[in-house]
Amino acid sequence: MISVTRLNGSQIWLNALLIEMVEETPDTYITLTTGKRMIVLEKAEEIIASVKAYHHEVGIHQATIKVQQMEEPL
Repeated sequence: MISVTRLNGSQIWLNALLIEMVEETPDTYITLTTGKRMIVLEKAEEIIASVKAYHHEVGIHQATIKVQQMEEPL
């Protein structure tokens, strides 16, 4: 989960695995795989960094590399 701040200043925690898209226009919108969209105070690059850190923390990156190595033909 990553922490983000709504426009009213309240902090919420999002499941980083459900984030489909982050866009900054100039407000930052997060679109989830469920279709829900929200506007947050953080900049897009902050959210992306948080998602990358979360993926690293739970080992998703290493699991992806391991699967790719297993699927490569000899």
